[in-house]
Amino acid sequence: MELSAVLTPAPEGGYVAFNPETGTTTQGETVEEALLNLREATELYLEEFPLSIVGRPLLTSFQIPDYA
Repeated sequence: MELSAVLTPAPEGGYVAFNPETGTTTQGETVEEALLNLREATELYLEEFPLSIVGRPLLTSFQIPDYA
């Protein structure tokens, strides 16, 4: 099963990893560690809550005005 991962830099260092299909979130010091932790967290989640995939998430961006 192929799932999505969104990684963002954490303020304290490392990365926060999020899987939009399940909502699982974790972190790691490196991209590789964050992905490994996300895989493990998502596997545990899916053991309890099986997933029926309807489609892949769409990742895009948008802009907002700068605030002072």
